[in-house]
Parts: sequence; structure tokens; C-alpha cells
Amino acid sequence: MLLGILTGCSKSFLERPPEDAIVDANFYKSDDQILAGTAPLYNVVWFAYNDKASHGIGDGRGGNLMSGSYQVENIRLQTTDVTGEVYSSWTSFFNVIAQSNLAINNIEKYAGPAVSETVKKAGIAEGRFMRAVAYSFLVQNWGPVPVITNNNALLNDTSISRNTVESVWEFIIRDLHYAADNLPNAPLQKGRITRWSAEGMLAKMFLTRAGVGTSAGARRKTDLDSAAYFAERVITNSGASLMSNYEDLYLMKNNNNPESLFSLQWKYDGDWGTQNSVQAFLAYGSEITGFADGWGGDLGASLDIMKKYSVLDKRRKATFMYPGDHYSYITQQIDDPNNPGKKITQQLQVPWNSVGTERYNTRAWVKKYVVGRPEDNDGKVTQQHTEMNTYMLRLADVYLTYAEGVLANQAATADAQALKYFNAVRTRAGLAAKTTITLDDIYNERRLEFAMEGQAWYDLVRLHYFDPAKALSIMNNQDKGSYRIVPNAAQNATSWTITSDVPAFYPVTESNFYLPYPAAELSAAPNLRKPPVPYQF
Repeated sequence: MLLGILTGCSKSFLERPPEDAIVDANFYKSDDQILAGTAPLYNVVWFAYNDKASHGIGDGRGGNLMSGSYQVENIRLQTTDVTGEVYSSWTSFFNVIAQSNLAINNIEKYAGPAVSETVKKAGIAEGRFMRAVAYSFLVQNWGPVPVITNNNALLNDTSISRNTVESVWEFIIRDLHYAADNLPNAPLQKGRITRWSAEGMLAKMFLTRAGVGTSAGARRKTDLDSAAYFAERVITNSGASLMSNYEDLYLMKNNNNPESLFSLQWKYDGDWGTQNSVQAFLAYGSEITGFADGWGGDLGASLDIMKKYSVLDKRRKATFMYPGDHYSYITQQIDDPNNPGKKITQQLQVPWNSVGTERYNTRAWVKKYVVGRPEDNDGKVTQQHTEMNTYMLRLADVYLTYAEGVLANQAATADAQALKYFNAVRTRAGLAAKTTITLDDIYNERRLEFAMEGQAWYDLVRLHYFDPAKALSIMNNQDKGSYRIVPNAAQNATSWTITSDVPAFYPVTESNFYLPYPAAELSAAPNLRKPPVPYQF
């Protein structure tokens, strides 16, 4: 039923509200019904973004990917108003907002006397948290967007217009403050958000907003201080902790681990849209998925990000597959050399290819969110379906947010606490601790820590707010061309020779930095062309 509802509202979210049958006053009469009413906010409403747009926009535009056939418009920064990921992400974010509004309004209107005050407040807070996060994506991708809090008010309203970037950010901050004040300290159910999820997200939002309307080196100190304040509260009070082994973060058995503060929750055997589908598009072949998907053979790490990995950095193997890599927890089916026409199953040794008389690969395939076959995951994999959580906020993110908040507008800092948290992320990756850190250090650490988690683009947007020239320079100097990668051994390789083949640099300017409004929405909502106005709180 929800799938049909969401399909309907995705086409005309500015024109009419979702027709949700659980508006019925007989619903929301118990704690369980409140929780059931907000459960879809953790998966189905995010599906269209998570499916392809999260890595297409977040990592393709962010400089982490190269391909000759997949996500090329995003990778080459030639995204247009009819690029698939533009419409799918736009409609997904407004689906999140519409369904969040529906949950908020329904709980406020229909919650019965048997509903505990704790659960009632938490349900409303979940809606406001999700709405805030969706708006943070919208404002960072498109700039001015319409702020909508009541879907029903749109039925006969033809005056809906965009709101200014500053007022959208203020709306986000207010929603997250409410969520922090009304969510419980511990999750009501495994995987649900808490006060610390909201305060961690508040820290990130203050960090980003600090640059809005400013210039290089002059971010608002009050927002930077707030970023550090809320990050430190989460670090100190949440009970969250870093996973000791970075690679373990991306095993399905470790969903909802102590490092996860907010993750989308997926089911491999539910209705379409309740599953994580990204393995189908990222895995290099069907031999490691077990099904007729695994369409990522032409997708790989950009040369730009490959150059940033130290050979000691444990995050590389967890993020991108190099030829000769061995993964003991993923199996593959290969031709049996002793029985033609038969297959054998073995632990994954990433293959390398024969090209004439040479042996090399032209792709460093994506590993992160590739979890393998059903037999590698207690059977919880089918075609285009896994249960791997999608990380939206990890403690490592909060650590680096704290460090950047403390650094503020200084050229460098040796603050003991900032170094402690920054170096916790580095040393887990197997890298040496630093004694001072700069903004470039934090940016580069974030790039490697969150590669293929859809964050690289938004880190550039954050930088662009207060130093657009630097953000554009970084993007214009990212080599997304072809390369050759040769391991020192066909199996269990320990070093690789990477050489550029044909460099490729794709220009970006202010004119194509932000995403264009979807063509379909401009036709349906012409007010999107009008100048933005401040939101009236």
C-alpha cells in the first residue's frame, strides 16, 4: 500500500498530499501503532535516492568514481535536468518530507490516551529529524527549495515558491533541535534514532551552515562552536564507539553496530523499495552476487582518489577492490579447471585480466556495500536485494566534525582533544598520528574515511559555501581518466603499480556546480523559477 502511495506523491508532491490510509482516526492508538507509522521513514522513502543517486551524486560528482558507461553524466560533471539521478533524488527527498509531515500531523491529531508521552514525542521527533535530513540534501544540491510542513495546505495553493538558502538551513536546525530534545537517549527499537543521532546531525549541520553567506577563512564562529559542542556531547554521552576493524563496518552481520548513529534499515525479503539494492549496481560481476545482477564491471575508483591511499591504509581494501585482493568472507564461482562446464566456489581472489601479452586491470572495482552471495550472508541476499544498512551518520563522522569545529578559522590546530579524535580515525586505518591538523588534512581524511558512502560531494558543497574558488579548483583537478593497475601477485597481492593511461579532467564552474531542477518539476511547478523568499517561521 505504501509503495503505491509513494509512487503517487513522487509525481506531484507540490500539488497534492499522499493519500495514506493510515490517516484513519482508528490508527495511532497505541505505542506499537506509532512505531509502525514511522517505520517507513527508515527505508522505503529513501529508496530512490539510495538506489543509484547516493553514489552517483555523492561519489560520482564528488570525484571518487570513473566509468565509461555508468553514472557518466555525474562523474563528468555534466549532470542535466533530465539526468536520472536528479529526478530520483529530488522526488525521494520530497517523499521523505511528505511522509514525515504525514506522520507528524497524524500523531499530533490522532494519538490516543493509551499512547505514552515518550513514544508520542519520539514519533514526532523522528518525523522532524527525517524531514531535516532530507532538506539538508535538497538545499546542498539545489540551493533554494520550497519548505513544506503541511501537505494538505498544498491542495489549492498555487503560490508555493522556493525559500532562501539561509531560511532552509534555519528550518533544518530548528527541526533537529526539536528532535534532540524529544528523542530518547536509547533507541526504542534496534536501529531507531536517538537523541545522540539528532545531536550528531546537529553538529554536522552547524558545521556546514557556518559557511553560508561567508567568505574564505571567515566561517561563522558561533556555528563552528556549536558544531564542536554538539559533537563533543555525542562523543562523551552516547556510548557509541568506533569499530576496531574498519572493514567490519561493511558486513551485514554488523548492522546497527556501536559506531552507527543513524542508518537506513533494509530488508532483503520485503516489498520492492524496502531493500538495499546498491550491490546490484556496484558489484563487478554475477559470480560474486549469486544472481543475474552485479552490473558494476565498468565502474571503479577514480585515479584521483587512488593516489590518496597509502599502501598502509586499511580503508582502501574495504572500499575498492584491487586485482589480487583476497576477501575471505565473500565467495565467488569460477570455472572448474578440471571439469569443463562445471563451476567451483572459492573465497574471493579479485581477478586480473589478460590483455594481449600483458596482465592488468583498468578498474579498481567498488567493494563497499558489496556483501556477496546468499551463502556469505545467512541467505539474506537475493537479486537486487540485501539487508546491508546504509550509513547516514557514523561516530567517525562526529569525531572529524569535532576536529573541524575546533580548528574553526585557524590555519592549523594542535588542540589535544581535536587531535585525539582525528587521530582515532587515522590510527584505526593503520596510519600514523599527526601532531597538528589543517582543513586540508580533515578534508582528505573525510574523503578516504567516507568514500562510497555518498559524502564526498557534500564535503565539497560545505567547502564551496565559504571558499568556492578552492572547491572548484579541487574538482577541476580530479583525474577521472583511465589507468592500468598491476598487482605484485595474482593472489594475496601486497603492492600495486598504478599508471595513468588517458587522463581526463572535467570542468566545473559556478554555472554547473549545483544540480539543475528536474525538468519534470519545472513544468509542473513553474514557481520554482521565481526568486526565493524567506520562509516565515
